[in-house]
Amino acid sequence: MEPKVVISIMVAVIVLLLFVGTSFKPLRFLATGTVKLGIGILFLFFFNVLGGSFGLHIPINIFTAVVSGFLGLFGIASLAAIHMIILP
Repeated sequence: MEPKVVISIMVAVIVLLLFVGTSFKPLRFLATGTVKLGIGILFLFFFNVLGGSFGLHIPINIFTAVVSGFLGLFGIASLAAIHMIILP
């Protein structure tokens, strides 16, 4: 699938869940996880844009997106530290 299609589907699901809401707990957990995953992807994208001038690049995959989505800026800092210290 093309990235435009995947992003469009994710945005549509997020907007639908925001307007309709969820009444079931598993769906609410899934919606929260999806939103956090999307936020993590955005954090990584902006970090890669800004960090590119300093030679920092964190690949965007499911593991890094989950870490940055659930831990926020501390997750990004952790991934950057791992990149700089452990993976020279």
